[in-house]
This record gives sequence, C-alpha cells and structure tokens, in this order.
Amino acid sequence: MTISTWLLYVAAVFVLTVTPGPSVLMSVSTSVQHGPRAALMAACGSTCAIALVMLMSMLGLGSVLAASETLFAIVKWLGVGYLAYLGLAALLSKSQRIDIDAGAPAAGARTLFRRGFLVGASNPKALLFFGALFPQFIEPAAPQAPQFIVLGLTFVCFEMFWLCVYALTAARARVWLSRPRRAALFNRVTGTVFLAAAGWLALARRSPSA
Repeated sequence: MTISTWLLYVAAVFVLTVTPGPSVLMSVSTSVQHGPRAALMAACGSTCAIALVMLMSMLGLGSVLAASETLFAIVKWLGVGYLAYLGLAALLSKSQRIDIDAGAPAAGARTLFRRGFLVGASNPKALLFFGALFPQFIEPAAPQAPQFIVLGLTFVCFEMFWLCVYALTAARARVWLSRPRRAALFNRVTGTVFLAAAGWLALARRSPSA
C-alpha cells in the first residue's frame, strides 16, 4: 500500500467519521447527561465495537454476513431494536433539567462502555462497508495483515478523535441545558434522531451478491 493510497483512504475515513451518526449522538447525549468522562468511556465502547467489526471483516466474516439473508436480517433487527429502545427511553424521560453539580455519572463505567459498544455494533451495514472498502485500498501482492492493521488503526484513531471532539463540545451545552425544560427538549431531539436511525436501519437491504 503506497502513501498516496493511504492518503486517499484517510480522506474517505475523515468524511465518514466526522459525519454525525448514532455513535456521535450517543457520545453527545452521554456527555450532556453525565459529563465528558462518561462520554469518553462510552466512546471507547463504540470504538471497540468498530474494531471488532473490522477484525471480523479481515477474517472474512463480513462476506459470510453479506451472503446470508438470514444472518443479515438477525443482526439488522437487533440493531433496529436497540436504537429504537434508546430513542423511546429518551422520549419518555421525565427529566426537565440537567444537574451540572452531580458528582458522579448515574451509570457505571461498565454500563457506559456496554452502551457505547452496543451502539457501535448496532449497524450491520458496517460489516458490509468494511468488507467492500478494505479490498480497494489493499495491495494484493504485498502482505495483507500489516495493511489491515494500518487501515484499522487509522479508522479507530479518527473515530475516537471525533467522538471525543463531539463529547467535549457537548459538555459546554450542559449549562444551557440546566435551565428548566431544556433537558426535555434535548431528550425529544435525541430520541427522535435515534428513532430515525432505527427507521433508516430497518429500511437497509443486503447488497446483492456478485
């Protein structure tokens, strides 16, 4: 893999990771509700899920998922259910304000990590995406494992960086949200976005096999 190929990959990854999605929304909402440290733990969980998806793609499991209508449907609807659960939980929340003086997050580190992991792994299109993207940037004549490692670490670094940027930016909004009824508005917005993501995922279809 040449430097020019890697730079082209970096440009593609930059666009993909900077664009808001369910993982970004999870990082933002966690930062607003529990603070940036809690959001960092959730971001670590989401990034670990992405790394696992990339590893599965490298091992060829992405091709298995792409070829199996049943497996794709199972993974897809599990993701739809979890995103819908997050959306409904936010919409049904009765919180009217954010308590910025809370000394510790309401959820423990394991819970936050698990929540982030589930959000990061909830989109089955990730397996298909990495299965289709990686081969385009890999030189077949060169050893493939080092190339997968470089591409994977590049994606993980960009993903974690932008999740942290969004979390730190959202943390500044906690003062604004501490005013009455603004937390309720925030919960409605985040709940709607999560439900929209669940709807988008429900409409996703398996790419036709070659």
